[in-house]
Amino acid sequence: MKLCVLALDGAFDTGLTVLLDTFATANVLAARQGFAAAPFDVRLVGVRRRIRTALGFSAVVEPASSVHRPDWVVVPALNLKGPERVIEALQRRDVREGMALLRSWNAGGIGVAAACLGTFVLAEAGLLDDREATTTWSLAPFFRQRYPTVKLDESRMVVPSQRVVTAGSMMGHLDLALWLMRQASPELAALVARFMLVDKRSSQAEYIIPDHLAHADPLIERFERWARERLSLGFSLQDAASALAVGPRTLQRRTEAVLGKSPLAFFQDLRIERAQHLVSIGYDIETIASEVGYADSATLRTLLRRKLGRGVRELRAEMR
Repeated sequence: MKLCVLALDGAFDTGLTVLLDTFATANVLAARQGFAAAPFDVRLVGVRRRIRTALGFSAVVEPASSVHRPDWVVVPALNLKGPERVIEALQRRDVREGMALLRSWNAGGIGVAAACLGTFVLAEAGLLDDREATTTWSLAPFFRQRYPTVKLDESRMVVPSQRVVTAGSMMGHLDLALWLMRQASPELAALVARFMLVDKRSSQAEYIIPDHLAHADPLIERFERWARERLSLGFSLQDAASALAVGPRTLQRRTEAVLGKSPLAFFQDLRIERAQHLVSIGYDIETIASEVGYADSATLRTLLRRKLGRGVRELRAEMR
C-alpha cells in the first residue's frame, strides 16, 4: 500500500509522528513475519519543500506532485485550539493549496483520510458533503454549524464513507492508521496493535465531556446548568424550556443544531457522567440510580451498558 501523509505548517506533532511510527512499526514486524517486501510505502509530502510543526520542529517533505498515484492520502491534524484559530488556518494559502490537491486526488479515485482537526480540511474542501463523518468531539458543535450538510457523528472513532475516511480526536490518528493497515492486512494490524499496546476503542462517546460541549452556545450552557441541578429529579422538556424562557421546539432545535442530539439525550449524557463519577468513589448502584433520577438500578445498568459498553462491575475494575 502506498500512502502519502500530507503535512502542513503547524501540524500536530503527536498525530504526525503517530502515523509515521505506526506504519514504520508495521514494516519492521512484517519483515520479522517473513514478508517478502515492506507492505507500506509511506511518503511525507507537502505543498512546500519544508514544513514546521506546531512545536517548532522542521521537516523536509517531498513535493506532493512528485508522488505517482498513492492509494491513500492522509491529513494529520493542525494543532489549533478554538474555532477562531481553525477559521484562520483554513484561509491560509498552503492549506487552500492542500485542499485543491485533495479534491484532485479524490476525483481521480485516490482515497483521502484525516483525523482530529485534519477532518476540517476535508470538510472545507467539500469532500465530506452528504457523507457520514466524525471529528474531534471537542469541536463537534462548531463543525456541525460550519458544515451542516455533513452527516456528523462525533461519538464514532473511525468513519469510512466510500473512499473518504475520518477519525476522532488527537489519538484518533492511531485508530486511523490501524484502520488503513487493516485494509492491507488485518493480521498485521492486529499484531501491530498488540505490539504497541493499543486498546480497542470504536467510540469516542465515553471520552466526551458534556460541560465542554455546552459552552459552545449560550442557551445550551444555561440548559446544561439547569440539567445538572435536576439530575435526581428526572427530565421534562417542558420544564426545561420554561426555566430557560424559550419554547420547547426552540430548545429542541438548538440542541440538535449544536450537539446533534435531543435535550433528553444530552440529559442522559450528564446522567452517565455523574454515574461514572459516583462509581469511581465507591457509591453503591442503588444510591447512584437515585442520584441520577432513576427509580431502580436496573434501568441505570442498562443505560451504562448501552452507552459505554460496560457495566458497573467492569467500571469498578478499571478504576482499581
